[in-house]
Order: sequence, then C-alpha cells, then structure tokens
Amino acid sequence: MSVQKVVLITAGSAGLGAEIARVFAPDFRVIINYASNATRAESLLAELSQTPNTHPSPQLPRFHAIRTDVSSKPAVHAMVAEAIAVMGRLDVVVSNAGWTRLTNFSDLDEGVVEEDWDLCFTMNVKTHLWLAYAARKWLDESEGALITTASVAGVKPGGSSLPYAVTKAAQIHLAKGLAVICAPRIRVNTVSPGLLLTEWGMKFPDAKREAAKESTKLKRLATVEDVAAQVRTLALSQSATGQNLCIDGGSSM
Repeated sequence: MSVQKVVLITAGSAGLGAEIARVFAPDFRVIINYASNATRAESLLAELSQTPNTHPSPQLPRFHAIRTDVSSKPAVHAMVAEAIAVMGRLDVVVSNAGWTRLTNFSDLDEGVVEEDWDLCFTMNVKTHLWLAYAARKWLDESEGALITTASVAGVKPGGSSLPYAVTKAAQIHLAKGLAVICAPRIRVNTVSPGLLLTEWGMKFPDAKREAAKESTKLKRLATVEDVAAQVRTLALSQSATGQNLCIDGGSSM
C-alpha cells in the first residue's frame, strides 16, 4: 500500500504559495504555513478540501494550517514539529517565504538602508537554512525534496531593491550548498520567477510591470500557475538537485 506523501509550504495562504498548495492537493496531504491572516488560511483550506483525492490510499488529515513567524528560528523548528505531530512525515518542503521593500534599484541611497539588508538577509536566506535544518531528519527518512523560491533578481541584478537581489543570489547559492550537504537522500532545488502579478507584484506601478513584460523574450510574464507546476516537477524528479530554474520568460538571458 502506497503512503500518501506530505508537503509543507511556507507563506502558503496566498499568491504563489496558495497555487503551489492547489497543485499538490489532489494526491498529497498539504500543510500551509501563514504569518497572520488566519481567515485567508482557513478559506484556502476550505477550498482545498473540495479537491478530489486522487491518491490510491488516501489518508487523514488531508490539510492543515500552521501560523508561524518564519523569521524566528525556534518558531521554524516548532512548525516542523507540529507538522510531524499532525501528519507523521514530510516528503516535500517548499520554502516560499521572502521579503523586500520596493525601491528605485538604481538609487544607491535607497540601497544602503541597513534595516532592509538585515530583514532581507533574515527572510531571504536564514529562513530557508533554518527550515532545511529543522526538516532534514524527516526529508532524509522519506528521501524527499526541498524547493526554495528565489527570484530572477538573484540571477540578473535588478528588481525591487539591491539588498533583495543580493540576498536572493545568496539564497540560490545556499540551495546549491544544501544540495551538496544533504545528498544523497535529499534533493534541493530553487525556482526563480520573474515578476509575478500577485497581490505583492501588483504593488509595482503600471510602467514597471509593462517594462518587466517587455524585457522578456516571450513578451509575457510568468504566472503563479507556471511556477507552481515547475515546483511540483522538481518535487517529483528523482534526478535533479542543486538546480536553479528561472521561470521568467527569458528575461535573465
């Protein structure tokens, strides 16, 4: 009898995280992490519960939400402990949390705000390390996968801010390091989307969004559906590790 696998998704109640949850919902048990909006998290769980369970040996509970401040190392460890207590295993971890402040990338005065550097480094680098460390034992047992959400800004300088771009580059390299350290039983990969028109992406002015689209080779922005589908592909692949997949319409070329 095949055991139904479990995925944990941080920042999973809206935007890309919610779409990733939808992609896994038919045949995985899903845990979403959220920071503060319990109503939105419960609404997503209600939506997911309507998804037909296509796994041949369905198990309960199917869905669970955990409120966690992922900027806190002890809280990340507590989140993983709760995930195991509820579901009993972890097979895929999608480390999707991050942070930035919208600035003029070309303005160095805006690029030297120390608080931005500190928070970007915590949210875009440390949180992924802490989650990998907390989940390692369980992913090792299941020969599982860790996927982190970075950004094309970590590949080609640009985007919302200098500290964001630099820490996203660090996040990509962190994932490569973890792929080496956690081999051979755990696969670690990264997705790097271009601008996504999520609630956060819509905060960019119209001109910036249009310029982002025009900078792509395909003349279209990636969608959360595009990125979520690739996250699932990386989770299921038994042969890919240490890879950073740019899903950006070719803007990084």
